[in-house]
Amino acid sequence: QVQLRESGPGLVKPSQTLSLTCAVSGDSISASLTYWNWIRQLPGKGLEWMGAINFSSYDYYNTSLRSRTSISRDTSKNQFTLQLSSVTPGDTATYYCAKSRALFFRVEARSDYKYWGQGIQVPVAS
Repeated sequence: QVQLRESGPGLVKPSQTLSLTCAVSGDSISASLTYWNWIRQLPGKGLEWMGAINFSSYDYYNTSLRSRTSISRDTSKNQFTLQLSSVTPGDTATYYCAKSRALFFRVEARSDYKYWGQGIQVPVAS
């Protein structure tokens, strides 16, 4: 059974870099034709796709967040990481990692992403 679990800080201050890790079990992040995504949900808003890294370590980003986002992976630990720089209170959200078998660049249907982490709430406040 594939499981994803997000971890990271409970609070981030404005202008700092948010760093989250997604640990994967039951599958390999190097498995063929897999995409490992970061998605967030701002309060009262829909799901926003932030970016992804694929099985060959190519990374892809939402153009609106590209200048502040970096996604990397550690195959020895079977996990991948999101870094979001220069955060503001507007980045307060629940952050999810999710696996997909294709690159969608958005979240039109939650079911497009077969496996999700439980989500982690990250407030940005001083």
